[in-house]
Amino acid sequence: MSLIACAARRALGLTLLLGLTLPALAQPAPPTPIPYPDAVRRAADDLFGKANLPPGPVELVIDPLIDGVSGAQSTATRAMQETLADLVRTAHPRFTLLPFNSESLARKPVVLVGTFTAINNLGDVQGPRDAFRICFTMADLASRTVVSKGVARARPEGVDVTPTAYYRDAPVWGQDPATDAYIKTCQGTKLGDALDPAYVERLTAGALINDGILEYEAQRYREALAYYRSAGRLPGGDQHRVRIGTYLASEKLGRREEAVDAFAALVDAGLESRKLLVRLLFRPGSTQFVDDAKITEPYPMWLSQIATRTRQKKACLEIVGHTSRTGPATLNERLSVLRANFVMELLKTGAPTGGASLIATGMGFRENLIGTGKDDASDALDRRVEFKVLDC
Repeated sequence: MSLIACAARRALGLTLLLGLTLPALAQPAPPTPIPYPDAVRRAADDLFGKANLPPGPVELVIDPLIDGVSGAQSTATRAMQETLADLVRTAHPRFTLLPFNSESLARKPVVLVGTFTAINNLGDVQGPRDAFRICFTMADLASRTVVSKGVARARPEGVDVTPTAYYRDAPVWGQDPATDAYIKTCQGTKLGDALDPAYVERLTAGALINDGILEYEAQRYREALAYYRSAGRLPGGDQHRVRIGTYLASEKLGRREEAVDAFAALVDAGLESRKLLVRLLFRPGSTQFVDDAKITEPYPMWLSQIATRTRQKKACLEIVGHTSRTGPATLNERLSVLRANFVMELLKTGAPTGGASLIATGMGFRENLIGTGKDDASDALDRRVEFKVLDC
């Protein structure tokens, strides 16, 4: 060992012995968020301009963009998708946009996925969500590899993350393997990586599910239900979105028994994964549900099914209340516990769980999923009630 190396080693040992700290390595500054339209275009131009593909025409489908945490489509993700389609037609003519359906997928095109995620720009998990991270990924279905990436950060001004009607109406939330695989494909890959088989095998079913979502939002509920049922019969069709869509369309069609069965399937899937997140909406600052009969009408059935399925599975539950990021943290902690206790008492009195163990806790806004603090439909998931399966 050289004299210089020995001296450095002794200096390091003395530093540790005396409890001194070494100077921290400088951390790179986070990207500067830019206006939303500019951020979308920057990420898209990188994606299309740097695609690692052979020369010549390229067929492209867009697997609908989603929120990177909730997996929901929103006004913003739909707008981004329209922007991408316009850019393909006007600025990147080598790409031909095909509809997202089974016929197009059979041609093994390039597929584009994208996520849009509210973040704290400095990386503080508990800090306010003051920026949005845009992630676009392009993958070649023929070679099953990632061929391009595009990322940018956008300012929150002018961004509307209100969920589309299907996701706004969904009674529960939960990321199943299909949603996880989509997000991983976008956010957890780099250029040249192989595609996750879990994403590829669910693509055809995903196209039918997307058709069902569009039919539901156009108020064509019979057609929507037919798409969900067709998707459910395909390989990879065992998805949360199929169960949610079946429940929603059946409810709209007045098919109560089918709606109850579909919600029961949602509860079973949640209990199997040991976590069920339910949209039980409360008045601001209150432990009472919102004053809207259209919203609260199905709540008794939901709670009855949760109690019944919990009893049948002999499960024990922790009921966890959550609030959005509005008001003091201590007040929100208390409010979330009170809401959880309110729901627990409803389970006990209205739909007895047969002696199953129930406990109520609250997280305030410490586990916000959206975190924007708008207190409207865009961050309803932050005011959720969770049912977590415990070891009895």
